Amino acid sequence: MKSLFDNHNHCEFSFDGKRTTVEASARVAAEKGLGGLCFADHCDMYVPEQTLEFAPKSCDLVDVIAQQAEIERVQGLFPQIKILKGIEIGMHSKCREDVKKMMAENSFDQVIGSIHYIDDTDPFYGSFFEGKTWKEAYGYYLETLYREMAAWGDFDIMGHYDYVVRYCDYEQVDILYKDFSDIFDEIFRYLIHNGKALEINTKSYQNYKGRQASLDLNVLNRYREMGGDIISFGSDSHDAHVVGTDFQKYAALAKAQGFRWAAHYEKRQLIQLPL
Repeated sequence: MKSLFDNHNHCEFSFDGKRTTVEASARVAAEKGLGGLCFADHCDMYVPEQTLEFAPKSCDLVDVIAQQAEIERVQGLFPQIKILKGIEIGMHSKCREDVKKMMAENSFDQVIGSIHYIDDTDPFYGSFFEGKTWKEAYGYYLETLYREMAAWGDFDIMGHYDYVVRYCDYEQVDILYKDFSDIFDEIFRYLIHNGKALEINTKSYQNYKGRQASLDLNVLNRYREMGGDIISFGSDSHDAHVVGTDFQKYAALAKAQGFRWAAHYEKRQLIQLPL
């Protein structure tokens, strides 16, 4: 497990991470024998009004100075693991310039680029899915992810490409390569050409209200076939006990598909450790 870093964790500095702390999550990572973890707290600089209606504080932005000071303090408590400073940027067409400004003013080890809000909707509350078939909804999510990451570009890891399936009520709960091969290929070309990591986000494959998606191995196979070899692992934890969930399982799956390395970034520089 020493080669595995949990690159996607939230703590008290995320609006939805109040159930854990940097110290509590770091302790679990150390107990599980991980090589390290990164706190990539939420930074969504555009939030739809619909979301603010239900969760007014969700527009809170991470206090980078306080977060990084706490990470430095906790690193001293757990010298056996690396605790990295990260951020998860919620990519959206309405906040590109704000994101660029924030990035210019701060330094991180790792940056995750994710899509949480689509146009003016929030999949968590369900309105995004209204009037769409599963194929239309999933396809539009992937297209939005590709458009926004290509427009911005200043990230290291593409976060949870299958986030959209968590909150839908379709019978089809998996995003399969065969259904979206064209847009997947565009995404992979971009990641490979620009040296970005494809994330295996283990939260996407946990049971949620009786529904459980699975990782399509054809996604991994096609990415590798096209020349991709940078994959990272993230639990997307908001509770300490979730840190590193199922990492051995998905590391073994990745290795069986021919991947040799687990990726993380330190001071925005790629580090590859053998699986």
